[in-house]
Amino acid sequence: MSGRRRRALVLLALALACGGLAASQVRQTVEEVEERTGAPVSVLVARESLPADREIDPGSLAVKEVPERYAPRDGLTAPRDAAGLRTSISVSAGSYLTAGHLQGGSGRGAGGLRRGERALEIAVAGGEALAGASPGSTVDVLVSTEGREAAGRTFLALESVELLDLRPGAGGAGAAEDSEGSGPVSREGAAATATATATLRVSTRQAVYLTAAQNFAREVRLLPRPAGDRGRAGRASVDAGGL
Repeated sequence: MSGRRRRALVLLALALACGGLAASQVRQTVEEVEERTGAPVSVLVARESLPADREIDPGSLAVKEVPERYAPRDGLTAPRDAAGLRTSISVSAGSYLTAGHLQGGSGRGAGGLRRGERALEIAVAGGEALAGASPGSTVDVLVSTEGREAAGRTFLALESVELLDLRPGAGGAGAAEDSEGSGPVSREGAAATATATATLRVSTRQAVYLTAAQNFAREVRLLPRPAGDRGRAGRASVDAGGL
């Protein structure tokens, strides 16, 4: 083998080794980035500016991949999720399209849960005000407590929560027959004053909070919101001493 050919083979071997090393380093870098920011996930963005109260055409949307850490929690992932729905506010071109941009706050129908969401069933009060509430509408959640030592308090726990389902009846009289019909069984917590059972679209943290409220608070009450109302009241609270 001539010296020139030997040198060519050596250079080729070195090039292959360097290429393999570079590929390994790139793969390691990608894995480190994904560990910090999460794997790429699909999100929906607006191809063009969408004015408020516009029916969404799938052609005006595009799918983009971003690290999971930077994807909006209520972001939609496919054009079909928003097809035929209407925007509640204007969306600029290139912006993520989220459930909050849609009238009713829903992007997959009443039953579809997005990443990070939970469906929570809870006993609630609301009286006749709940008669007009329907799946897909939004509600505010009031919690009333009645401590043994501290004064009772009513406060706004959550705002603009999507209602997935609503069924009348939850032991509004504070008691119910047991499974064998032998007599009344006392209901405790918010179930004692509840008039309906609601299923809400919430985050895990919100689900834990509302479950605690149902078990330990005196009442959990829903206030239906008018369609398109996205106003915020903030930390509204009144205690018994302020009445």
